[in-house]
Parts: sequence; structure tokens; C-alpha cells
Amino acid sequence: MTVKERETHSSKGLKELLRSAGLKVTPIRMEILNHLGDVGRPMSHAEVQAALPNLDRVTIYRTLASFMEADIVHQVQGFDGTWRFCAHSTDSADCPGNHPHFLCTSCGRMVCLLGQNMPKVDVPDGNVVKGKQLVVYGECGECAAKR
Repeated sequence: MTVKERETHSSKGLKELLRSAGLKVTPIRMEILNHLGDVGRPMSHAEVQAALPNLDRVTIYRTLASFMEADIVHQVQGFDGTWRFCAHSTDSADCPGNHPHFLCTSCGRMVCLLGQNMPKVDVPDGNVVKGKQLVVYGECGECAAKR
């Protein structure tokens, strides 16, 4: 279940999500979280800033960091080195970020590949896995059709 599916587009839903994550409700947090939920795909800091030009870059960085810490967004790094952030529901089996992603090498758009399992990785005894990511890359259908 995504943030969008949990009806967090309503002001009440966004406020509830932020409060349940232990975050103070602010208009900026609500605006960024609502935008991430609307888009429904991982977005880079630059994409968020372009979509919300009324917010400065430092505020966006800090807000995304607070969302990461509160576990209401996950981040994934593409082969291009860019971190992208995606809103998620903590009660979803596919999140936080426990799914592969597809990155278009032409337009840079990344999408979550929900419903697909991440590979199981065995690590030596005593090691603790804190996360994993899998990014598949190529051209999205839109970019491939332009060629």
C-alpha cells in the first residue's frame, strides 16, 4: 500500500502520517510529502526542487532527511550516483524500499518495481544487514519509443 493508497492526500491523512512518525506537522513537510505521494515514484532532490520551486534546496534536504529518519520515505541510489526518495507506507510488505527499482538511462526517471522480490543474500554469521538495493537500468518505454 502506497502513501497515495492510504489517502494521505487529504490534509488530515498527511497530518496523521507525520504525527505517527513522530514529526511536527508543518506546511513544508506536508507539501513535500504530498508531492512525493502524488508522483508515486522515487524522485531526486533536484526533481523535488524543480516541482516545488518555492522551497529552497537546504529545506528540501533537511525535510527529506527527517522523512528518512522517521521511515516514511526510502531512498535508492541509481548507477548515476543520484539518490532518489520515495514516499511509502510503513505497513506495506513492499516497503521500506524492499523492492527493486528501474532507472531509465535516457530521462533519469526511476520507478519502483513493486511486487517483485529482492534477492536473498546470505551474509557471514555475526553480520547484520541494514539494507539492500537493486537497480535495473535501461530505457523506459517512452524514451525507447522516441528512438
